[in-house]
Amino acid sequence: MDERLQKLATNILTKSVRLQPGEKIYLDAVGKECLPLLQTLLEKAVKMGGIPFYFHNTEGLNNALLSHCTESQVKDFANFHADIMRQMDVFVGIRSIEEEEKNAANVSAQARKWYNQYFLGDVHMNIRLPNTRWCILRYPTSLMAKEANLTLYEFSELYYKSSLLDYSQLETLMQPLVERMKQTNKVRIIGPHTDLLFSIKDVGVVPCFGLRNIPDGEIFSAPIKDSIDGRIRFNTPTTYNGKKFSNITLFFKKGRIVDAYHDGNKQDILDILDTDEGSRYIGEFALGINPFITKSIGNTLFDEKISGSLHMAIGNAYKNAFNGNVSSIHWDLVQIQTPEYGGGEIWFDNELIRLQGRFIPSDLEHLNPENLSKLSI
Repeated sequence: MDERLQKLATNILTKSVRLQPGEKIYLDAVGKECLPLLQTLLEKAVKMGGIPFYFHNTEGLNNALLSHCTESQVKDFANFHADIMRQMDVFVGIRSIEEEEKNAANVSAQARKWYNQYFLGDVHMNIRLPNTRWCILRYPTSLMAKEANLTLYEFSELYYKSSLLDYSQLETLMQPLVERMKQTNKVRIIGPHTDLLFSIKDVGVVPCFGLRNIPDGEIFSAPIKDSIDGRIRFNTPTTYNGKKFSNITLFFKKGRIVDAYHDGNKQDILDILDTDEGSRYIGEFALGINPFITKSIGNTLFDEKISGSLHMAIGNAYKNAFNGNVSSIHWDLVQIQTPEYGGGEIWFDNELIRLQGRFIPSDLEHLNPENLSKLSI
């Protein structure tokens, strides 16, 4: 078996979620191709003295449920998982993106809304996030490689380089940016079809160094809920409920998204924004710095860590950088600001912090990719 897979599983259990003997761990796998990692995690968790519960699902099975369900059936399905999740100390979620994910034609928007509300919202947002030590990751597949315009070998190499970064050193190197963000009031983002102003004063700043996501490498906060004005275009494709969106552009007035469009039917994004009251507001603002992810992979878990990127999340805010926004959705949208993607600027209180995806102040230059790439292990 690939030594890197063994090392990845060990790092997840010992460093990301810090599993202790006697603790209950929920291993959640979606897709057929990620089974080797699920099996490796299960074996290691048992050897470490953990008490595992494992759930293996596929998009095909999920679509079979949602294509014929009633609201009460989805709610009961979620309640089963909620009862189990309440007992857990640790959660690890693995997902392999596969062809059957595209086959969701029979799933109605209403069924997706029930699933988002009761399963993703109640079970994961309201129970898992605040009550377990958790980590989410993907597993490399041929479809993911294809969407990234890479061979499976090339994508696997990128996957392991970005996932096996020396995250303990990264944590230390992030601190100057964390401190700057803590002291910042106004943030301005400038770029193609983008001029956005908002405040992050006293909201909280969280560095991400391999505890919650693999791969990792971002620092996040959240805008004061009613402080955002202007517009922003996200130049990285994204998928929501199986549908792809490109060039999403949002318009803000006093924090609320008052209009939006993308390269497609405008109504479908407006429907998402009308999921609930909180889905018209932003719950996260973050900067990506993983040096091995330099272009769009077509998967948000990777794309939001791209060196030279920023992202904002429509919907729910995290409790450790809470701006008061509550929603059943949390949809990350990414803008890459490197020259290949049109460039851009980020200003903190009238100081230029990043230009064309590169940090400018001398105390932040070590976060540029040629320096962080030395952290490969």
